[in-house]
Amino acid sequence: MNKYLDNLKKGVDLRESALGLKEEIRKTHSGKTLAKELAGDFSVFTELLKHEDPKVRKNVALVMGELGEESLKPVLWEAYQREEILYIRADYLKALSQYDCTPYLEAIKARMEELDRIAVTPEEEKHVYCEQTALKTVLVKTEKIRKHTFTAWHERLEVILLVNREHREATAEQLYRPEKVRLLAGGVRFVTDNLERVQPIRTYTEMLFPIPGLELLEGSPQNMAEQLAHSQMLPFLKKCHKEDQPFYFRLEVRAQMVPEQKVDLVKKLARALEKESDRQLLNAPGGYEIELRLVGNREGRFIPLLKLFTIKDRRFSYRVESLPVSIAPVNAALIMYLVKDYLREGARVLDPFCGVGTMLIERRQVATPSALYGVDIMEEAVRKARKNSSLAHVRSDYIHRDFVDFTHEKPFDEIVTNLPAASRLRNVESVAALYDRFLEYIPRVARSGATIVAYTPDYGILKHSLEEHGRYYIKKTFCINEREGSFVVVFRLK
Repeated sequence: MNKYLDNLKKGVDLRESALGLKEEIRKTHSGKTLAKELAGDFSVFTELLKHEDPKVRKNVALVMGELGEESLKPVLWEAYQREEILYIRADYLKALSQYDCTPYLEAIKARMEELDRIAVTPEEEKHVYCEQTALKTVLVKTEKIRKHTFTAWHERLEVILLVNREHREATAEQLYRPEKVRLLAGGVRFVTDNLERVQPIRTYTEMLFPIPGLELLEGSPQNMAEQLAHSQMLPFLKKCHKEDQPFYFRLEVRAQMVPEQKVDLVKKLARALEKESDRQLLNAPGGYEIELRLVGNREGRFIPLLKLFTIKDRRFSYRVESLPVSIAPVNAALIMYLVKDYLREGARVLDPFCGVGTMLIERRQVATPSALYGVDIMEEAVRKARKNSSLAHVRSDYIHRDFVDFTHEKPFDEIVTNLPAASRLRNVESVAALYDRFLEYIPRVARSGATIVAYTPDYGILKHSLEEHGRYYIKKTFCINEREGSFVVVFRLK
């Protein structure tokens, strides 16, 4: 770092030295340390902000941002204002984003409006967009986005719940007084006047809202922005929230497009939508509360949907700990809902492959057991399961042990588990041997007639093992994901 600084002081290799110093500071997080060493003498940087090479000015400005020295803020602001090279103006703003820019707030807003009005060439458009994005970053950090409060719990709303494709009816039948329920390819669409009753349902993955009166978008990004700005999107958002202030949003495009096309669409549409909405909708790099999701169809048009992060989803907030092989909480919840008729109140329940405890916690949601026990060979999993269960307020006992070494004086009424599956580290033969050991082990810990609920992506292996043992009879099989071959098997010990 000293080498780069010395070169800058001597005027040697300025472009490479400014870049090297910037990268070194970012890599070592040493900006404030360098500021102390310079003891208030930043003249080497302030003078270079006037250098003829724009790339020197750019990297020196970014270094000044990392220093975090308040006296440099007005210097950076003045340099930004006089800078005539479009492609580096955004870098001055990136440096300024490290500071409190409250004194420049009105000027920042005025510049954003100015950039909306000016005519730019196709070559300039990219640089203007970068400057606008950097201006918004400074604005968001300075104003500290004020959050909206969702209030439309008892308004008449049309809702789409995304669910497991194989079991759409499982969610549909839980809806509270729904009207006109439609089963979609991957969800359910309905009208409700009691979202408070809908939200806690545990078997959907996402809650989305259609834009009233706007089924499809088509045309150029500008045309789509006009359709959105003149639709009922803003009135809908305002109806659902208390505060009268701009909505910060992000764009999510889900369509068969090459990545470059998708990025280009997002940039152009976001910019045009801000302008067409008179900045009542602001595209934010972070801290957004609204996701505008565009789902492509076969005709090349887009279905516009809204995801509201102002609706806090706390259904699975207990799951703060996980492992790469952990089952998704919504999948565990769906499994327990599907098998609910085979579970009973007051049962003693064991999970011999408990992982981080998700299956046991979701089992508790369906019927209150008298005892929950989880066993896992991984100490880390057991530790995480204890934490998750504590957050879920579910009383359970977790034991760090190989399942075949665990016994209990009282037999269990139910075994619920997410069975280990074949993977890069565990081949099919190993899984088959493990399932055989599991079925041989069950009579040692479970009473006669005990119910076993086993989820596995290797259904064929489990089915073969069950047929070989002969001590079990299958009560019900549910396909969870046909493409992946994952099933839930409910069987009983004779």
